[in-house]
Amino acid sequence: MLSIKNLSHVYANGVQALDDVSLEVPRGMFGLLGPNGAGKSTLMRSVATLQTPTSGSIRFGDIDVIAQPELLRRTLGYLPQDFGVYPRVSAYDLLDHMAVLKGVAGRGERKDTVETLLQQVNLWAVRKKAVAGYSGGMRQRFGIAQALIGQPQLIIVDEPTAGLDPEERNRFLNLLAEIGENVVVILSTHIVEDVSDLCPRMAIIAGGKIVREGAPAELIEALKGRIWTKTIDKSELEAMRAKHQVISTRLFGGRTVVHVLSDASPGAGFAGAPGGLEDVYFSTLATRQAA
Repeated sequence: MLSIKNLSHVYANGVQALDDVSLEVPRGMFGLLGPNGAGKSTLMRSVATLQTPTSGSIRFGDIDVIAQPELLRRTLGYLPQDFGVYPRVSAYDLLDHMAVLKGVAGRGERKDTVETLLQQVNLWAVRKKAVAGYSGGMRQRFGIAQALIGQPQLIIVDEPTAGLDPEERNRFLNLLAEIGENVVVILSTHIVEDVSDLCPRMAIIAGGKIVREGAPAELIEALKGRIWTKTIDKSELEAMRAKHQVISTRLFGGRTVVHVLSDASPGAGFAGAPGGLEDVYFSTLATRQAA
């Protein structure tokens, strides 16, 4: 169990990236969903011991993460948003080097670790190819392989599917789901589908605050009967926004499909929509902005 209590962080320029964040993250996949600039990466970097928060506490089991960062690092796997690699170094050699850095000293143990991980992430056939020449999805799978060295109990992945094509995204998410059966995995993303596909529990962060959390199915159920949809001309959108709480829009067939949050029918032409996690996300952000 990862326990985050009253965590705040203010950067030197005065920007408050986190504002009294509290979360309990159990074993399994946990989704942290929020727009760019919401504080996701700052929170993940704080948990990963890459920066010290201004105030608050973080505990992972018996480990005081802020006071004992070296203890957490022994059981942490981290895939940051921007994962750099050495040019012209093969996947096998780079993973072997990272295993040394993570304390896997014995040559035999290291060989077993590297080969097992390359098989697990389906990169064995390209193990001799330079990682710098990998596709985006292959590079992300290599990133997970390095994060799994040493059998970590806490794994953090920050925006892992951004820029991946649908096939690579699906392969990567299946890999995460398999890993998340036995350890704590935090998936930090702005892509709603990643969370809805994988995570039994989640939280939404905006403006450095946790604004909603729970099980996706429960959050969706709470919106039942409150999401309405209508297809309008693009020229009608501003008037629609002025009259109703529009939470999302999309173009379809040259017209605009709007989703509106309302306890009762907003009027003629509106139909009830079943709602989904995307509606939970957008309604949460819209309600916060309107407050």
